[in-house]
Formats: sequence, C-alpha cells, structure tokens
Amino acid sequence: MESARTVATRSALFGIIVNFFLAVIKGVTGVLGNSYALIADAIESTTDIFASLLVMVGLRYSTKPADENHPYGHGRAEPLFTFIVVGFLVVSATIIAFQSIINLNKPQETPELYTLFVLGGIILIKELSYRYIKFKSKKINSSALEAEAWHHRSDAISSLFAFVGILIAITFGKGFEIADDIAALFASFFILYNAYKIFRPALGEIMDEQIFHEIEAEVRSKSQNVEGVIDIEKCVIRKVGMHYFIDLHVIVDGNLSVAEGHLIGHHLEEYLFENITEVQEVLTHVEPNFWIDENALKNK
Repeated sequence: MESARTVATRSALFGIIVNFFLAVIKGVTGVLGNSYALIADAIESTTDIFASLLVMVGLRYSTKPADENHPYGHGRAEPLFTFIVVGFLVVSATIIAFQSIINLNKPQETPELYTLFVLGGIILIKELSYRYIKFKSKKINSSALEAEAWHHRSDAISSLFAFVGILIAITFGKGFEIADDIAALFASFFILYNAYKIFRPALGEIMDEQIFHEIEAEVRSKSQNVEGVIDIEKCVIRKVGMHYFIDLHVIVDGNLSVAEGHLIGHHLEEYLFENITEVQEVLTHVEPNFWIDENALKNK
C-alpha cells in the first residue's frame, strides 16, 4: 500500500506536468488566436506550476516523522505551505484583472474559432485532474493536496469563462471583441474566491478550530463499544498535517481503583487508534461518574 508521502508526491508531480503542458498550449494558442482570456489562463497555469512545486515540497516536509524537537511531527508545515499557494493565486488573479482592465480600453481583434476547441479540451483535462487529485487528497486527508485539487477546478472554470467570452466575441462579431477580456476579468474574481475557499480551512487547522464534528460524533459513538466507558464528557480534536490528535475526558465508574480506571482509558485509546482513520494519538483523562454528577447538580 502506498504511503501518504508517496501519494502526495506523485499527485503533486502529476499537477506540475499537467500545468506545464497546458500553460504552453494556452499561451501559444492565446497569442496566435488573439485571445487574452486564454493568455490569462496561461498565466494562472504558470503560477500553478510553482504552487504545485511548493505543495510537493511542503507535503514531503510535513510527512516527516516526529523527532525530539517536534514531538507532534511536522504536520503544521502543510497549512503554512497552503498559505503560500493561496498567495500565488491572489497574485495571478491580480495580474489577470489588471491586464484585463487595461485591454478593455484598447482596440481588440476577434479571437480565432479554433481557440474554442482548444479550450474545450483544456476544460475536460482540468476537471478530470481536479477529480483525481481530490480523490487522492481525501485518501490521505491532506489540506494542501485539496488546495492543489481546487487549483485544477479553478483553472477549469476560468477556462470556461474564457470559452464563453470567446464564443460571444466570435458569434456577435465587431463590437463584442471585449467579451474576451471581460471573461478574463470574471475569471480573476473566481480565482480570488477559490483562494479564500482554500485559505479558510487551512487557517482553521493552524488555529486548532473545532470543525471536525463528524469525527467527534464517530469518537463518541465508538467509545461506547469499550467496556467500562460510561460516557465521554469532553472531546477535543486537532488536525496536524494529515493526522488527528484527540483529547478525551472519559467517564467511568467512580468506585473503580485508579489502576482500573487507567486501564479503561488505555483500552479506549487503543480502540480509537485502531478503528478511526488517520488518528495519530489519543490522550484520555479519566473522570469518576459521581464527580460528574455532583458538578452537574452544582451548575443547575
């Protein structure tokens, strides 16, 4: 079975190769076919090459095992590299928007018909690339690889904008040449929107935001399968890189000895570690049930 490191590296390398060839095709077709929307698309694909390189470097570093100086591993590097990728998206969107606005005030030539066929192929390739990388990101639980997937999706949709703009320019002819540049401008706004969608979960990850409600529900449910566990009082989940760290307050019979309560907590840790995907560590704090009941009464 492939390791998360291998899956991440191969997926990022796939993105680099796809973006390189598409950037060349878009750039050449855009210049020869009189389409700034295609040239703008080529600019985005070029920045995506560097972004994919950063993703690959970041994923290789973040999957390094824990050491003496990094007892929780190196997973925090993953959202940091995601922030850099977002920066690339913002820069490319800004360049595209700026040049589109300038072009609106210049006389334009109608794009060539064959640019539509090129764009059609590009949209298909990019959407398939998105689905492939998205599948891989879910497989290894990687936010950086998910950002890489959204790069492909944003590229597919910006290419769709370009397709619509060129189609309008060709269909309606003289006076509608600027539709191509308007399409590029709309694409830049969509790139910014996707940049935010990538940035937001990465920020939540690095701030330890409690957003893993499905995993929490799974932890609480599976905990009932461990003998001696009465209930779970608190469940705090952190995501570090591709793995989860879980802190639990476990309620047990208050008449048990310290050793017996500790053993239940230990069994729970092992059970959750074995039965929930991508759990790196489970830390349990044992609470006696009568202590919980007394505090519940005081708070009423």
